Amino acid sequence: MSREEQIIKSRLKKLEDLRGHGYIPYAHKFDKKDYCKDIQEKYKKLKKEQETKDKVKIAGRIMTIRDMGKINFITLRDGTDKIQLVLRKGATPSKEIEFFKKYLDAGDFIGIEGTIFKTKRGEVSILVQKVTLLTKSIKPLPEKFHGIKDEDEKLRKRYLDLAMNPETKELFMKRYKFWKAMREFLEKKGFIEVETPVLENTTGGADAKPFVTHHNALDMDVYLRISTGELWQKRLMVGGFEKTFEIGRQFRNEGMSHEHLQDYTQMEFYWGYANYEDGMKLVEDLYKYVTKETLGTLKFKSHGFNIDFSKPWKKIDYVSEVKKHTGIDFFKSSLKDIEKKLKELKIQFEPGLDKERLIDLLWKHCRKSIAGPAFLINHPVEISPLAKRSEKDPRLVERFIVIFAGSEVGNGYSELNDPIDQEKRFKRQAQLREAGDEEAQMNDEEFVEALKYGMPPTCGFGTSERFFAYLMDKPARECQIFPLMKPEKAINEKTKKIAK
Repeated sequence: MSREEQIIKSRLKKLEDLRGHGYIPYAHKFDKKDYCKDIQEKYKKLKKEQETKDKVKIAGRIMTIRDMGKINFITLRDGTDKIQLVLRKGATPSKEIEFFKKYLDAGDFIGIEGTIFKTKRGEVSILVQKVTLLTKSIKPLPEKFHGIKDEDEKLRKRYLDLAMNPETKELFMKRYKFWKAMREFLEKKGFIEVETPVLENTTGGADAKPFVTHHNALDMDVYLRISTGELWQKRLMVGGFEKTFEIGRQFRNEGMSHEHLQDYTQMEFYWGYANYEDGMKLVEDLYKYVTKETLGTLKFKSHGFNIDFSKPWKKIDYVSEVKKHTGIDFFKSSLKDIEKKLKELKIQFEPGLDKERLIDLLWKHCRKSIAGPAFLINHPVEISPLAKRSEKDPRLVERFIVIFAGSEVGNGYSELNDPIDQEKRFKRQAQLREAGDEEAQMNDEEFVEALKYGMPPTCGFGTSERFFAYLMDKPARECQIFPLMKPEKAINEKTKKIAK
């Protein structure tokens, strides 16, 4: 029998004994009055060995237990911080000490009533007067100094990672601040939050492969959205709204990488009577506000770059940047020239892709050296099917992409509101899909019909949790609280087959 199995057996026996003696091992509630962080802050100036008569009523999880005979030291952690509990013979009622020693283990949730004092070593502590078992744990927590080492295990059992590592919890507190700040900023600027469909007849708003599911009630296949309501929010512009945004989940059935996820949160806003230049000004202010609220500073490190959002944001020309790094001119180079360059750079690509897809692969290679912050502008029309053409050069569109730490971390443009032009571009995308490009956009005839009623000049912009991951200097998957994982059972079965 393994050590873990022995522990489980012992705890199950304790559980049986508790019930046999009339105790409730899984309480319905506890009237918690105090929190670890507040207590630590309030009594930090208490002198060493000073005792008070101040009573507290606290609850949390037992993290460690040290039995020194006549005195027991316990570390208790709640949702705010941790604190030391002390059971001392002669000061703590003997029945409470006996109950604690007989039935309680690290991992259990307990309620505590006691008084505040400071130890010889200067640690704010609670002298326990009463112990209430709230939840009896059956499986042991990972060892304090070893914890969970396997990264996949950490993500699969995130609850243990959160229980053992305050840093993980702090990461998700920052994620909460990140989205809260984004919402606050937009609302202060007069934008209203909306909700648009997640299930769609036709996907739109991005170049991505969608997930497909079946709608039983309507007996038809539908797609999980690949953008956060882009074509829906633009319909709202047609209907008379002028400033809208949505923060929600979107889904892309694509490969995984340090910056790509299949199920993630995105924000998109749409601003009537504005263009991409207005959008760049607003977005720069948005990024600075969100970063300051999340990190407390505009300077941070990410993926090997030192980033400073307070510096002037550069503007980088798409075609010129690709030409500078690769020698390829989008408007002059042939498909064969681009394929040859991709092979030279050892960039993998699928055979049969069109020029616009291949040139974008070259751009993704070029961006890796850009620290930013910067805006990438002047994209060719061919790779931007929803953006308005430039007044200065009809071969280009009024689009901007936020670049920092070598990645694209936000995308916006002056929205195409010419229904004839939009219809032509959708038909071109449909041809690409028929030729095998699964990421090309679908021909949304209903959206084109809406545009024919008239949509005002509009700027749209979207950014996802990739922005947050790059602020944290972490892979995107680590910044999701419960990322999608392959079931542990399936992994174990595959391992057994390999072993055989």
